[in-house]
Amino acid sequence: MPEFTAQDVQSLRRDSGAGMMDAKRALTETGGDVDKAKDLLRERGLAKADRRSGREQGEGVVGVYMHVQAGRPVIGVLVGLASETDFVAKNDDFIQTANDIAMHAAAAKPLWLSREDVPEDAVAKEKELIAAEARNEGKPDAIIEKIVAGRINSFYKDSVLLDQVFVRSDRFEGTVGELVQDLAIKMGENISISRMARIEIGEG
Repeated sequence: MPEFTAQDVQSLRRDSGAGMMDAKRALTETGGDVDKAKDLLRERGLAKADRRSGREQGEGVVGVYMHVQAGRPVIGVLVGLASETDFVAKNDDFIQTANDIAMHAAAAKPLWLSREDVPEDAVAKEKELIAAEARNEGKPDAIIEKIVAGRINSFYKDSVLLDQVFVRSDRFEGTVGELVQDLAIKMGENISISRMARIEIGEG
């Protein structure tokens, strides 16, 4: 007898976006442990996503968010979310994700889309500041390099959209980059954020 029910399979399919046979196989391999089955499906989905990463993205949508409130800065954000096919680009979850990422960018104020977009001089300046701060804290020179390597990740998490923790934890727990990866797994396509523009007026 299987150590899971048909309801477990349906629940796993709903939460992971996996097909019925994939869900059943994952539950079988994990002895009916739903959480482990989700992790297994995600690992397999990420592997498939890596194989899809080189495929061309010719479709997509522009996520939009506007924040207008009396006495507060006016904020507008546009986010381009790219997909391979028009079928996926018209999917409600895909469109909602694009808009949610735009909303996130309005709140979290990322300066760059990805780590590759961060200018070298900005990274170098941040590393100098971290090193100086560590010296002021009395840290020995021998470990300052390790401290810089660790703290520079905090800089990326604050400033880079894909590295920021998604603000709507009720919808997804993880970074914006992981949110996009998760969507790619569910849709079975190569999906990425192609560009982002954030405008704030009246910030003082």
